[in-house]
Amino acid sequence: MTLRYPSPVRRAALALTAASLLAALATGCGGKAKPALAPVDTATASQSASASAAPTASAADPTAAFLAPLTGLPTEQAITRRPLSVMINNFKAARPQSGLTHADTVWEILAEGGITRLVAIFQSQTFDDPIGPIRSIRPYLIDIGETYGGVLVHAGASNDALAILQHSGKADMDEINNAGAYFYRSKDRKAPHNLYSTQDKLYTGARKMKYDETATVPLVQFDPTPDVIGEPAATQIELKFQLSDYKVSYRYDAETHLYARSINGQPHIDLNNSRQLTAANLVVLSAKHRTYDDYGRLEIDLNGGGEAVLFQEGRAIACEWKRAPGDIVRIYRDGRELKFLPGTTYYHVVPTDGGFASHVTYE
Repeated sequence: MTLRYPSPVRRAALALTAASLLAALATGCGGKAKPALAPVDTATASQSASASAAPTASAADPTAAFLAPLTGLPTEQAITRRPLSVMINNFKAARPQSGLTHADTVWEILAEGGITRLVAIFQSQTFDDPIGPIRSIRPYLIDIGETYGGVLVHAGASNDALAILQHSGKADMDEINNAGAYFYRSKDRKAPHNLYSTQDKLYTGARKMKYDETATVPLVQFDPTPDVIGEPAATQIELKFQLSDYKVSYRYDAETHLYARSINGQPHIDLNNSRQLTAANLVVLSAKHRTYDDYGRLEIDLNGGGEAVLFQEGRAIACEWKRAPGDIVRIYRDGRELKFLPGTTYYHVVPTDGGFASHVTYE
């Protein structure tokens, strides 16, 4: 395919990104020390759901004073509030889910039995609509949620995850064990696929549970004009985890610079607004999986590094993933960290079994 050349606005935004990253460092984003910052007013941190439209990867304002830490998109003020790391049910009976169009980052990863679970990280957008359905947590999901500094939001846990969380002092909101008042059941679906909450309920609960209202989030690198010329075309992407009911695909739209997500050949939408889920960046990474009990529970190695591919601007960039202690997963090529296009990023963790090419194909 032929890539469109960046507009003057997007070229101007490149210079803005560098300045904004310096501003983010000055406000404590990505640093090792906990920032001494006042909480952001969650009612004005960003657009409301009723006014919100799907952000495009090219949405960049050269006059913006601030960029959202996890998307690189313009915001009216610095965002320092603690993210919410929510475990989202991805069982067929739980689809379509609610709230995912407002997530800054989404991880898709296997749970036992070949199903996948979504970990949605919410920070930059404020909205009133439901979030869910919400499900249980695993040790590696704790790891993902905490790496963004987020409050862990879930309903129950595996025995190993519960052992980690109990008496740990972690910022943890569990509908079953300590925070039931901040969740609710919908009558539109059968349990256990009907548990929801809202941003307001969760932030209210986090305050009452005396969890820190601000957090240091990782410094994510963005580039509005990534150099992808010469990389293989990737306008159609298909992902295979294990079960046939979890065939994920993406179609690239050159006008919006976004990948539109489908599952089992149907658009994967947000129940709140009927919008198809989209992302500016897709990361697929290969990690070691080990089944350790008769129930099929997994250990997934999110520290050892391995093969990966980054999809952006309709191209595929072969790369590798690495992770330093206490940091997020980062992707590299020839020793250089790759930057993301401003916008939402989706991560997908596939097993090493069968080889990387057996889990991801594109053209």
